[in-house]
Amino acid sequence: MAELHIIGQIVKAIEFEEPKLFCKWSIQIGSSWKVVEGESEGQTVTALDRLEESSTFAHPIDVHLGTRGVQGWPKIHVEIFAVNAVNNSWPVGFGFIHIPTQPGYHLLEINTWKIAPYTFLDKLRERFWSGGYTLSRSDLIYSGTERYKILTKSSGKVLVEVMLLYRNFAKFGVEFK
Repeated sequence: MAELHIIGQIVKAIEFEEPKLFCKWSIQIGSSWKVVEGESEGQTVTALDRLEESSTFAHPIDVHLGTRGVQGWPKIHVEIFAVNAVNNSWPVGFGFIHIPTQPGYHLLEINTWKIAPYTFLDKLRERFWSGGYTLSRSDLIYSGTERYKILTKSSGKVLVEVMLLYRNFAKFGVEFK
């Protein structure tokens, strides 16, 4: 079985309008992949850094994956949530990025988007009451099957550092250059 080790961290969220954030993350894999060891999903702490206008998470990722084929290549899926003074939270960013196919160190920048308000009343609701809209199914973020039906706007970015270690892919005819 070919193996992929993903070791790294979710570093920070930048360029978001909201100051106090946390991140739910997961590693999405196809049916020919399996998690051998480690956690493939998690949640960061709530972070706030008013000086840099970012939220530093430094949340570790350590996953060992096994596969018999490259179909369904892994991707990192993130959902960013804002938190207000009374600890209510709402989504402010959705995004994903495919794991690079080159071994070694990578700094990944995940661009995120959020659901745009349709009407003026929706804009007021988002700004002053309950925040943004959420998705009924999180697979809409990375599958793209029905995402075209959603009106969206750009949000901030999530920075992720990973070190990728590949093992036994050559036995299955996969070469990394």
